[in-house]
Amino acid sequence: MSNKSENTEKTTDALKAEKPQKTVVREYAEALIIALVLALFIRTFIVQAFKIPSGSMEPTLLIGDHLLVSKFSYSVHVPNEVPFTSIQLFPDFHFFSSVPERGDIVVFKFPQDPSKDYIKRVVGLPGETIQVIRQRVYINDKLLKEPYAHHSEPPTSQVPRDNMAPLRIPEGHIFVMGDNRENSSDSRMWGILDLNNLRGKAQWIYWSWDSEDTGWRSDRLGTSVYR
Repeated sequence: MSNKSENTEKTTDALKAEKPQKTVVREYAEALIIALVLALFIRTFIVQAFKIPSGSMEPTLLIGDHLLVSKFSYSVHVPNEVPFTSIQLFPDFHFFSSVPERGDIVVFKFPQDPSKDYIKRVVGLPGETIQVIRQRVYINDKLLKEPYAHHSEPPTSQVPRDNMAPLRIPEGHIFVMGDNRENSSDSRMWGILDLNNLRGKAQWIYWSWDSEDTGWRSDRLGTSVYR
């Protein structure tokens, strides 16, 4: 019996010796690869971080706010860019597309330079006629209530910032504007936005830092951009 037991143990030890053992380096490498794949999946299909670089959305969003943007709010986008770059490999393909609601804050590829991401608020929807008269926005000849709009200057005769002729928004497009109306480059200047350029819908502020004054803005952490 003892000889059999010893032989069995020797056989088991021999098999273990023959089976290649994972090195610590390999285990860490596999864990890193899995983490990167998950990060790419989340960034592509679920949520993406975005930092506010300018004051065009003040006072709703401040320079230094860091946002989480929902990537699946309006469509499922087929990945077509080199990860963490703006290099596009093939044209955009979207499935299960839907139109944003008026008032949504959206992140999108800037039509005049797709390598840059912009953030604005949806004001006009497909099929509507939009007009601006002395800073007031009219949709289908009706004044639009905009509690979020901020004006730092009185109305002037300036075109198209304060006054814009009636414009019918074609299907598949929206009209977007910054909340800080006198300090925003938006659809008044560069035109309507193709829905295919949408990156996603802004949702939450997860970090906020004022580099010129107060530093960490703790009161903004974890708050909705629609508060």
